[in-house]
Amino acid sequence: MSKIEHSKPEVTHHGALDMQVCVPKDWSDEQVKEFAERKYPCGTTLGWVIRKEGHPYLIGQRERVTCEGQEDFVHVMLDA
Repeated sequence: MSKIEHSKPEVTHHGALDMQVCVPKDWSDEQVKEFAERKYPCGTTLGWVIRKEGHPYLIGQRERVTCEGQEDFVHVMLDA
């Protein structure tokens, strides 16, 4: 992960069917999904869904990865 320094949640990657966000580590899954939906509305019935541990696209990584620039923030991947 690249080093990011910031003081508020942000989208670090946005693709057609996936998104990575950097958010406070104490946010609930619902807060993460609401933030993602506000930034880039998904447009599907389920909306954005967090990739959970064990998902093949995480390639063995954890669901929430500590941000190198902000230890109180985590990176979370979501899928449409």
